Amino acid sequence: MQATLPDANRALLLATLAFAACFSVWTLYAAMGIALQQQLALSATGYGILLAAPILSGAILRLPLGILADRVSSRTLWLYQMLAVIPALLLLPSVQSYSGYLWLGLWFGISGVSFTLGVRYVSQWFASSRQGRALGLFGVGNAGVAITFVLVPLAVHYAGWTWVGPFYAGGMLIISLLFALLAPKEPLPLAQTQRALSLRQLCSDARIWRFSLYYYFVFGSFLALLLWLPQYYMQAYAMDAQQAMAFTLFFVATSSMVRALGGWFADRYGGRAVNWSVFWVCIVCLFFLSYPPTTLIIHGVEKDVQLEIGLNVWWFTLLIFIIGVAQGFGRASVYKVIHDYYPQHMGSAGGFVAAIGALGGCTLPILFGVAQDVLGIVTGCFMILYGVLALCMITMFFANQAAQYQQKLAAARADNFLLDDDMAIEAEDKPCK
Repeated sequence: MQATLPDANRALLLATLAFAACFSVWTLYAAMGIALQQQLALSATGYGILLAAPILSGAILRLPLGILADRVSSRTLWLYQMLAVIPALLLLPSVQSYSGYLWLGLWFGISGVSFTLGVRYVSQWFASSRQGRALGLFGVGNAGVAITFVLVPLAVHYAGWTWVGPFYAGGMLIISLLFALLAPKEPLPLAQTQRALSLRQLCSDARIWRFSLYYYFVFGSFLALLLWLPQYYMQAYAMDAQQAMAFTLFFVATSSMVRALGGWFADRYGGRAVNWSVFWVCIVCLFFLSYPPTTLIIHGVEKDVQLEIGLNVWWFTLLIFIIGVAQGFGRASVYKVIHDYYPQHMGSAGGFVAAIGALGGCTLPILFGVAQDVLGIVTGCFMILYGVLALCMITMFFANQAAQYQQKLAAARADNFLLDDDMAIEAEDKPCK
């Protein structure tokens, strides 16, 4: 599609609102987790598994539904998905056990599929030159978790925990009705002429795996941090639950809002350049965040000198803020690059990348909990993120080197450079007569 269609802005607005609502449901345990950890007496690993349950189902279903969205209406699939999570939210007050919360989390976790369906839906309406900005604005729906951090404490304060699930169910029903009535239907000619990439094609494409690894960090770690940070602030800086959620809300809101700006930068300067800059900014910040609080005693001539090495809450928050902004840019730029390579397969290709990225939000909280239980230090989570990012940067460096080599090779062939060399070699190999 070369031109932006007339109803594009309305489609983008409704899609962003629906995505924000679904994302708030998907991350519901981020606000409920601390209370549930205390109620169920969970270890750090058990807490990580609880947070990962909704993320797991949303991640797994992104791939098959993304492939399906290239074949049928993504708008219709999205509407069914929103209606499917309402019963799970209504059942939330009746759950009391740890296993019950895990199973219910897997159920309403299917709201995480909304991103894949939304990308497929939104990308049909905009020209290629505006894809970065359009998908970046759509990605602002990540701020839906801010809704969770604000509304859940209010609902608990005025009505109690038993009303959180029904309150969210009512909100999801309203959003579903608005989407069904106001969101324009997809441009049928485009939807009818596309064929989805098969799972075999996706799995055999090395480029898709690279994009997935990048998204594993920029989105997966963002998702993991918004789930983990409330507990981190309470453990590392002795905050109460409300203060911890307020600081986490700042991280989430800023990271989500700058995604639109990241899309504009990706359109202007290229998604690959933005990604590389994002990785460098993040790895510098993670280097300082990974260092655990340390007391160093130097034995002097007359007395011992004690040095305290660590980040106070304000320096820590500044570094987390910088990482959040960088990740917001990165989430937008990755999907700009995906559209550059797979403009007609945003459901299947985008769904594959989104699934791997969401698995980061599932696996990383568990790894955070294991690292804390094994190492006994709170900064173990940032050590893990540092390792993941180092792998991303190494992969991207060699991929860029290979791309530059292919460009030089193509240029040489275009100038008949290789052809002349081949002919000269053949001439030398011919026997003299």
